[in-house]
Amino acid sequence: MLFNSLHFLFFFPIVFLIYYLIPNKYRWILLLTASYYFYMSWKPEYVVLLLLSTTIDYLAALYMAKTDDLKKRKKLLYMSLTGNLGMLFFFKYFNFFNQNINLILHNINKDMGIPELNILLPLGISFYTFQSLSYTIDVYRGEREPEKHFGIFALYVSFFPQLVAGPIERSTHLLPQFKKKISFKYSNVVDGAKTAAWGFFKKIVIADRLGIIVEQVYNRPHEFTGYFLIVPTILFYFQLYCDFSAYSDIAIGIARMMGFDLIKNFDRPFFSKSVSEFWRRWHISLSSWLYDYLYTPLAINFRYFGKIGIGLAVLITFLLSGLWHGASWKFVIMGLFHAIYIISAYIFKRYGIWEKLHLKQISQKLPNISSVFNILTTFILCSYSFIFFRASSTSEAIYIAKNIFVNLGLSVNAKNSMRFQLNRLGDSMKVYDIKYYSLYLSIAFILLLIIVEYIGADKIKAFLKRFPIFFRFIIYYIFFMIIVLFGVFEGSRFIYFQF
Repeated sequence: MLFNSLHFLFFFPIVFLIYYLIPNKYRWILLLTASYYFYMSWKPEYVVLLLLSTTIDYLAALYMAKTDDLKKRKKLLYMSLTGNLGMLFFFKYFNFFNQNINLILHNINKDMGIPELNILLPLGISFYTFQSLSYTIDVYRGEREPEKHFGIFALYVSFFPQLVAGPIERSTHLLPQFKKKISFKYSNVVDGAKTAAWGFFKKIVIADRLGIIVEQVYNRPHEFTGYFLIVPTILFYFQLYCDFSAYSDIAIGIARMMGFDLIKNFDRPFFSKSVSEFWRRWHISLSSWLYDYLYTPLAINFRYFGKIGIGLAVLITFLLSGLWHGASWKFVIMGLFHAIYIISAYIFKRYGIWEKLHLKQISQKLPNISSVFNILTTFILCSYSFIFFRASSTSEAIYIAKNIFVNLGLSVNAKNSMRFQLNRLGDSMKVYDIKYYSLYLSIAFILLLIIVEYIGADKIKAFLKRFPIFFRFIIYYIFFMIIVLFGVFEGSRFIYFQF
């Protein structure tokens, strides 16, 4: 079920009303039923995987608490890891590894002959697997007691606002909330509705409109070079952010309306001054998960290798982060780019290269200019890496990455090439009935997005509260009409809908 669908438009108000009408002690039943219905509305049979993952981790944690034997606890942890990651590997990565192994064996004249599996990737499996695993690992580490109520734990794994695309919650944060007595609060409903509305604006008005424009180039990139690859690449960065952060905003908003607090997943990533800072602001729930459960254990185990061990831990973490995004080499390469960015920045700092280039002195003398330069540099580096996220294949991603800087000059050949590509793009836009004003409109909304994020949504909300309620309703009505008039209502899936 999509948040931006008529199905959800009827589903959530019904759940919301019943939730506040029934006694608190029965609400977990309603939410669990609603969550499983939400999931099953996509492909009912795959709910078995969700239930299996839940059961494995519930039992593993319970039995861990009954023994102090470290070996037995480790076996139970490995059972949880094997069960969850085994399902994830089978459905998401089996064909990828099978193809690559068959290719290697074919090159040495040895064919395995294992056919590809015609299976559909289960909805949200990358998200609920990590969320459930974090609980088991926390119990193993002694950071929390196991949850004895199976229904409450099942709700933690399947909570419908964030089930499909996060945020990836932690049991220490979300589980206790299901046991609290929650009363209806007007402020929660209003704040949640505002957050969700901002998410719908980012998805329907910005992301989906940008997606139509980006497709005109990325669906046939070999016809373009230079600026005609640069512009859609930048626009895709905004599309990806608006699409993914919109899902998080809607999830956080509708959960808040029911009295639940989900963790923040994005924190104005466009204003990051380094790639390291970018990952503290972008998909925070995943990056913090990887830091706590992957990078930190790797760094501890590689500590005997000194700085090289730290670099190796960073490299492995980002390669696996890329693979988490999809079973393709293009995602692995995307992760490699970010690993190289962060390791290179560390080397520059470690060996004083910034000082030798006199960049530190310039930064101290012109801090504002330096900040803008760092933000733009980070933006460019991340945009470039996301070529491998958006491209249809690894070969197309490599083509774009290589040709994005071609024909940027003022030579006769470059000008002729630009005219030819402009005509090709114009022909394509005519076929799909896309007007140039749609691009200008998108840019205007992007500027609005940047202004709002620069000021801060909380500051804007606080500012609006100073005005009479009648005036605020006029503002809300105008905002609603902007969504209605300029939104793209074609039921477009969220980019992270099936990850």
